[in-house]
Amino acid sequence: MQKTSSRLLALLSLLQAHRDWSGDALAQRLDVTSRTVRRDVDRLRELGYRIATVKGPAGGYRLEAGAQMPPMLFDDGQVVALAVALRTAAADASVAEDAARALATLRQVMPPRLRRSVDLLRVTAVEPPTARDSPPADPRVLLELSRVIQAREELRFDYVPLPVPTAGRDPGAATAGEAAPAAGGAPGTLANEASPVSAPAPADADEASPVGAPAPAEGAVPVPAGETGPREPTPPAPAGPRLDPESPRRVQPHHLVTRRHRWYLVAWDLDRADWRVFRVARIRPRTPTGPRFTPRELLGGSTAAFITSRFRGNDGSTADWPCHGEVVLRLPAAEVAPFAGDGIVEELGPDRCRLALGSWSWAGLAAAFARFDAEMEVIGSPRLAAAFATLAARASRAANTPEPEPEQDG
Repeated sequence: MQKTSSRLLALLSLLQAHRDWSGDALAQRLDVTSRTVRRDVDRLRELGYRIATVKGPAGGYRLEAGAQMPPMLFDDGQVVALAVALRTAAADASVAEDAARALATLRQVMPPRLRRSVDLLRVTAVEPPTARDSPPADPRVLLELSRVIQAREELRFDYVPLPVPTAGRDPGAATAGEAAPAAGGAPGTLANEASPVSAPAPADADEASPVGAPAPAEGAVPVPAGETGPREPTPPAPAGPRLDPESPRRVQPHHLVTRRHRWYLVAWDLDRADWRVFRVARIRPRTPTGPRFTPRELLGGSTAAFITSRFRGNDGSTADWPCHGEVVLRLPAAEVAPFAGDGIVEELGPDRCRLALGSWSWAGLAAAFARFDAEMEVIGSPRLAAAFATLAARASRAANTPEPEPEQDG
């Protein structure tokens, strides 16, 4: 038979892993009598664990949440996983301080051998360019949104504009709400190897997106950023007339989503009768909340598919890009593949390859191909060829722009 201390830890582990246990089931798992189980449950209650007795033919026990968190049981793998998660979470400005304090508290109670292992673990969470000039989401707002989503209560909130930082900002960087892919150039000189080949659609800074919002107009070329990597936009702005942007929004909140260190609320907008994706940093909830609602089925089959679709300029039903095209590049496939993102590269010879990409617009697709800085041939897509012609004309006009004359001293 196990020692009392070991048996108590084993019993606690079972209670944490399962909602309800019968006394007979616990006795069988611990290889003790039902009487011993009852005594051990009483000992855990004395230590501060709220263990309720479940009525029924067989009786049973349930570990309930208490007003104060008692000591918890973690195995070695769980402790290391918690440490990694907390180190990573410290890069999120909205919870950075709390994550750092939680990690310090966890480290204090670790056994020496685990503490040494965790101290050797150095995780550097690289902050994406998206988060640098973006205010973090308020943890209190995140908790309130989580509550109304769980309770299925309608929500009213003010959707306020974000401040646009100017101090210390690279003048070439995109403003809030703009999409900005990595700067173009030869594959060996791309600004960010991990960046997607095609940039998401530019976003409206003051409006959340509807399902079915059209892709940006033909010829709307994404603005290159003066920094490494793409900036995260909000999905495209809606077409047609808008309601008063100053009026409170009334929504049925469905999902909280984090993407590239930004928080978003996926909700059904009651006044616009459509899905919207809201930046949590701009949400200011109002009280009281509204009546309960029946959740709606989200397009795309999952939240991840819906969000991916919206940020690619689609209606949410498919995660594919709206525009597709292929070219033959005068570059070896081995030089193109590391920078093709979600594209497809096919080797055609020692110095030629076929590249298939997708983007939110035909102009954006042409720009994505052009950044490889090589001779190319368009394969079977008149609209892609027309987009190249439009970009070429614009580039030619830009190249012939006269330089401003120097000012004359008075």
